[in-house]
Amino acid sequence: MSPDVACTPLHALHLRHGGRMVPFAGYAMPVQYPAGLLKEHLHTRAEAGLFDVSHMGQIRLTPRSGDVDDVARALETLLPIDVLGLKPGRQRYGLLLDASGGIRDDLMVAHCGDSLVLVVNAANKVADEAYLRAHLADACTVTVLARALVALQGPGAEAALTRLAPEVAAMRFMDVRMLGLLGASAIVTRSGYTGEDGFEISIPEDKAEALAEALLADPAVLPIGLGARDSLRLEAGLCLHGNDIDPGTDPVEAGLSWAIPRVRRRGGVRAGGFPGAARILSALEDGPSRKRVGLRPEGPTPVRAGAPLFADETGTAVGQVTSGGFGPSLQAPIAMGYLPAALAAPGTRVFAEVRGKRLAVAVAALPFVPAGFKRA
Repeated sequence: MSPDVACTPLHALHLRHGGRMVPFAGYAMPVQYPAGLLKEHLHTRAEAGLFDVSHMGQIRLTPRSGDVDDVARALETLLPIDVLGLKPGRQRYGLLLDASGGIRDDLMVAHCGDSLVLVVNAANKVADEAYLRAHLADACTVTVLARALVALQGPGAEAALTRLAPEVAAMRFMDVRMLGLLGASAIVTRSGYTGEDGFEISIPEDKAEALAEALLADPAVLPIGLGARDSLRLEAGLCLHGNDIDPGTDPVEAGLSWAIPRVRRRGGVRAGGFPGAARILSALEDGPSRKRVGLRPEGPTPVRAGAPLFADETGTAVGQVTSGGFGPSLQAPIAMGYLPAALAAPGTRVFAEVRGKRLAVAVAALPFVPAGFKRA
């Protein structure tokens, strides 16, 4: 491993549990453990998996005025979501936009009472910090939190975590709580990126290993690597920034219009006011020229990211696969990509080029696997 690759606070734990380490977003991360990707994936769907996501960025926005609403208003100049309507103890998905309405990053915004805490993608966290400082300095202080972050995901996640913190049982999807865990101050959200119920736990770096081992002591919990993390989020129809979304895509064509509430749309009390608003608001009303879609290959061959998509077996490319692989829960290959809106209806037959051959694929509704979030 290159000396330029950083280690998370759980590096020794990964090695101790047999993690096969690879460089990812500047960090040494486990791609899988001895159980293997397939078992890790299926175990998370059936019981509970523990993921190290400490490579992600955690950024606190603290209002200079003492009023969190002032930070929320300022943040709404960068994101098309309803930050001002976010209540204490709740979290919301957001999109950090560039001047043209392209997606610089996708992130989570948590209202922690006296401040907002953002969780941003690892590859973008340095750029995101600089962007936030440049645009929000008058409204708030921007602090990078040196904390570990773990995700406990799966239908058994609640039972595993309640052994350490019984109060999490009362949390619902997107709730945020400040809790004591093993003597440490933790920020716990009921969220994750697998499509399953679960929690993300932000904890001081020096307490992370003790927490992870305490959770792994439960026989229902297995350590899970990057490989299964990717196949789980693909089955859940969730975007990976840098693949499915990037500055070249806007929220509407990406199928993320649900994240833009009525209050920020035309006619809303705080309509527009975010980067690329004219483009995005028009696309919301008129429809995008292309759409992100699910794809189901008709044969057993997986279709990977980068594969061109065609309307027929002889014409020129009309789209591209952005994520693809094998869906262990479905025992079949699955993919996502972009197609012209006229070809985006579920059931439409198109073709993907794999090793010089055009393979038939069917447009499919997303997600491939229904979400298991606890909404009540």
